[in-house]
Order: sequence, then C-alpha cells, then structure tokens
Amino acid sequence: MAMKSPGAICLMPAIICAALAIAIPASGASDDYSALMKLITDNEDSHMNVLDLAFFLATHNFDATPEEGYVIVKLDGTIYSLTPNGEKPGLAEVTIISNARKE
Repeated sequence: MAMKSPGAICLMPAIICAALAIAIPASGASDDYSALMKLITDNEDSHMNVLDLAFFLATHNFDATPEEGYVIVKLDGTIYSLTPNGEKPGLAEVTIISNARKE
C-alpha cells in the first residue's frame, strides 16, 4: 500500500483558501438604498450616537463618515444625512443632502 505524500496534505488548506478567495467577491461600499433603509429600520438602539452609527454603517459596508450631529452616507452619487433618532423606531432619520446622479 503506497503512502500519500505529506506535502499534498499540507497544501490542502492553501488550496481551500485560494478557492474561497476566488468564490467570495471582494466587499466594497454598498450602493443599495433599500439595503440601507432595511438596516436602519430593522435595528433599534436609543443610546446610539453619531460615532456608533457611523461605525455600525461602516461595518455593513456603507461609505459612512461621522460629522457634528449626523452621519454622511454616499450611495451611487447621492449623499444622505443620517441623524440618530433616540427613542423613535429605527436607528436614524434619513434625508438627502445632494443628488448628483447622472441619468
């Protein structure tokens, strides 16, 4: 009975990692307004401040920047302002600051 080379066994984790890297697309900034609104409405935290909100959005792949009292989110040429809303349902009030979309 022939023994398999230990080198082949050692290469398996590297091959699996390479296959996963190819199969999983690189995560970029999310540009989906409906995904943003779902995230904002499906979560609640009355103690969330501007820095918490910006961090939360960034961890969900949104281009979020904290400002004084609100968070700027850029999606597909549109700039939104998100203000933490405390006790109200959801995480924030969302308003459009600038819409530079080219139709």
